[in-house]
Amino acid sequence: MDFINTIFSNLYEMTAFSNIADQPQFLIMYALGFLFLYLGIAKHYEPLLLIPIAMGILLANFPGGEMGVYGADGNGIVHANGQEYHVYEMGLPEIAHELGLMNMIYYWLIKTGFIPPVIFMGVGAMTDFGPMLRNLKLAIFGAAAQIGIFGVILCAVGSGMFTPKEAGALGIIGGADGPTAIYTTIKLAPHLLGPIAIAAYSYMALVPVIIPFVVKLCTTQKEREINMKEQDKLYPNTLQIKNMRVAKIIFPIFVTVLVAIIVPSAVSLIGMLMFGNLIKEIGADTARIADTASNALMNIATIFLGLSVGATMTVDSFLNWQTIGIVAGGFCAFAVSIAGGIFLVKLFNLFSKKKINPLVGACGLSAVPMASRVANDIATKINPKNNILNYCMSANISGVIGSAVAAGVLIAFLG
Repeated sequence: MDFINTIFSNLYEMTAFSNIADQPQFLIMYALGFLFLYLGIAKHYEPLLLIPIAMGILLANFPGGEMGVYGADGNGIVHANGQEYHVYEMGLPEIAHELGLMNMIYYWLIKTGFIPPVIFMGVGAMTDFGPMLRNLKLAIFGAAAQIGIFGVILCAVGSGMFTPKEAGALGIIGGADGPTAIYTTIKLAPHLLGPIAIAAYSYMALVPVIIPFVVKLCTTQKEREINMKEQDKLYPNTLQIKNMRVAKIIFPIFVTVLVAIIVPSAVSLIGMLMFGNLIKEIGADTARIADTASNALMNIATIFLGLSVGATMTVDSFLNWQTIGIVAGGFCAFAVSIAGGIFLVKLFNLFSKKKINPLVGACGLSAVPMASRVANDIATKINPKNNILNYCMSANISGVIGSAVAAGVLIAFLG
């Protein structure tokens, strides 16, 4: 009988049930992983991001699976398996052997800052700057939306919960750009990468929920009914670009040079974004590499990014007060960024005969093109003929540039 009891006891210890019973906090992480799977699969909220992140969370929190990412401190020290490792001095095979496969992926592709610029290159290869170039005046609302970043930084530092560098990493969530948030956090507060990345991508996925909520709070029905096409007929644009193809080719080169001179710390993101866009706009001569950047390479980067970021969300790194502060602060940054764009439109309308729909300002986020689609849906539900997608894209696309420049400024001042 004792022999049978020993067998069953060993079988129980072999499974994850014993660890889960000792640490029921694992159940919270499983619930979070399943929630992300539900949002990605059933609600179709950014499935290309949320599904890999969700699986990364689940894989990291099954005891004994050795798929969780161990965060290094400022000196590169990792505590795992009862030992201390100086991960920055370890080779990739050694990291894989001692700490597991997911740690190798994380420290090779994410911690080095390699993946975010690659994703920016892919985004650039899929982006059409045409709507912004045709409506340059609307691009300013992409800059206004960055107010959420700097507003939350001041509040976070004032709260005493975060250092200036940690507050900078928290504030960048307001830019609504996952790769930018990851890149900035790697530079300023790498120990917060897991919760900040999760918060950034979660709120990006919840754009269809957050934008309508903020818009309803900050605008009136009359403002949301403003018809941009009718305004264009009443007050036509005086600036017309005669050769749009040439303008689209010159624009990424010009922006790269300008940013490299003014904010050099942002050039790794902006430069790759503009490079991806340039090879797209050149056309047939660079079509092959543009296709690779926007498809195969982008998809590979997204898979590894999602899985490894999800794998950083272990019980120890997630279930603490600082993480709760990041989740709350990230939401505030996100909401304030949307409101900032809206209120600048309201201010503009006070002094201009040509009125702008505040929904355009709500799209100053970097969440392209989801923010524009959500804003356009709100407008067309009120009036099916009021299609404002192209106008929203102008602010939306400029928000991508604005968030990357804001990240460069933060890295330059706080890094």
